Parts: sequence; structure tokens; C-alpha cells
Amino acid sequence: MSRTTVLLVLILGLVAGGVGVATFRPAVSEAQVREIAAAVVADTPQTEVLDRPAIETIVADFIASQPKQNTPADVAVAELDPGKLNPMIESFLMDNPSILQRVSERLQQEVVASRKAETRTQLAALSSEIYEAPGQIVLGNPDGDVTLVEMFDYNCGYCRQALPNLATLIDEDPNLRVILKEFPILSQGSAEAARVAVLVSETDVDYWTFHEALFTSPGQVDKAVALKAASDLGLNPITLEMGMNTPAVSAVIEASYKIAETLNITGTPTYIIGDEIIPGAVDIDQLRSRIANMRACGSTDCPAVPG
Repeated sequence: MSRTTVLLVLILGLVAGGVGVATFRPAVSEAQVREIAAAVVADTPQTEVLDRPAIETIVADFIASQPKQNTPADVAVAELDPGKLNPMIESFLMDNPSILQRVSERLQQEVVASRKAETRTQLAALSSEIYEAPGQIVLGNPDGDVTLVEMFDYNCGYCRQALPNLATLIDEDPNLRVILKEFPILSQGSAEAARVAVLVSETDVDYWTFHEALFTSPGQVDKAVALKAASDLGLNPITLEMGMNTPAVSAVIEASYKIAETLNITGTPTYIIGDEIIPGAVDIDQLRSRIANMRACGSTDCPAVPG
């Protein structure tokens, strides 16, 4: 955290009474408050971790460095008066508005970094469920060096728009492994079509042809549409309808719901690649870039190479 961030958090902490320093020497002037700020900026190392003890230490060290005042022993230490200090702090911030912008940007960076770290941990914990689950649909190269996961709903308009991009990636990249996970969340028709799709994926027919037929079908996709597409590929629709509500089929779809709940996935399409969750339909070049980065550094976001 930057020294500027340390400064602002220190100042705001003092306002809220949150730094744990309950006493100050009396007669704290505006000049002394500014000296505290200057001392923090000058002396706080760039790599210092800002936590409660660190803030308390900064304030305590500054207080200890100030000359003692000639006051009676029983009033040698007085409580900090927010009514006097708050206007000083407000004045300091008003005189230095750029501090707020810099701190806001830095804090946003830290929030993003924290979320990425949390996502990496969650994805690692769910690795087998995401990449090795029984009954999942695998397209492209099953032994590919990069895996792209898509969670989708057959009635999702954005999933429909993203279909050509997925087809292009599979065609142009012989080392790409694609996993499709049924995630029906938009309607009962979606859930019924997903159940039929799970059964179709277990047969020898070309699943991509079935998948494409559902996404290019006009209107809402439901059981009837899915059974018709399966029938066109030579499968028995009666057999499929009889088996679509079996526990095995339910388990495949429930596994997707479990992943979504753990990762806070609430929409379709959602992509998972490496250490990143990508919500929504994204441009094909963004997917290409992330796939290339996975091969280059094992992450979707490779460190910049110094020029």
C-alpha cells in the first residue's frame, strides 16, 4: 500500500476514532496535524503493510517524538477532541484533493487483486468438478493444453450470439479443449432441453450438430425442440423422454448448479479459463488473448514484459 494510502487511512481513522489511540498531548494544533501527515508520507516504507498495529505505531512514534509540555501531572495527557481535530483534517483534505483520487485508485487495485486471489483459490478447490466431472460435454481436443469452459442456457440470447465464436475457436485451435456445462436457469423449457442434451451427449451422434440445431432453432427451446433435434440425428425420442428425469441426468445438472453457487455465477454465458471467471459474452479476440496467455505464462493475465 502506498504512503499516500497510509496517510489517508491514518487521517480517516483518526476522524472515526479507529486507530486505537485514545490520548494525545494537549493543544494539538493544525500545524502538528500537518506534521503528522508529512511524517507519514516521508517515513512510511512503500512496502509496509497497513494494518491496525501499523497505524497505531505510526501515531505513537510521532507522539513520543514531540516535546513534552509543561502541564500538571494529572492533565499531562488529554483525550483527543474530535470537535477540534475534524476541521483540521477536513481542511487538510480540501487542500490536497488529489490524495482522495490516488487512494481510491489504489484501493480499487487492491480490491481487484483480492478478488482475483479469492477466485484462484475457489477454482483450485473445484478443479475436479469443473474439469473432470462425469457426464460433461467435451469438444475440440480432449487432450488439449488449454481448456475453455462455457456454462450456458439454450434460451440465452447471448449464448446464441457467442456460438459462432466458439465454433471458430474450435476450428482454428487444434490444441484447445472445450467443456460445455448445462446451466439451465432461464425457464422450465431450458431445464427440459438440458436434460435431453445430457442424454444426447452420451450417445455416438455428433453432439455439436445437436448443440447448433438447438441454438439456431427459432423461438423458445424446450423439450419438444430438443427431442426433434435428437430425432433428426437418428435417436429415439421416446427413449430419451423416458430417461431425461433419471437421477444420473439430474446429477449432471445439479453439479453445474453447485459450481455456480460456489463461484457466484448468476448468468449465461459464463466462461472459465485458467484462473479467471469471465461473465457474459466477450469478443472472440479477448478469448484468443486469454488462451494465448495461458500457454505463455499459465495465467490469463501475463505480467508485462519491460520494454
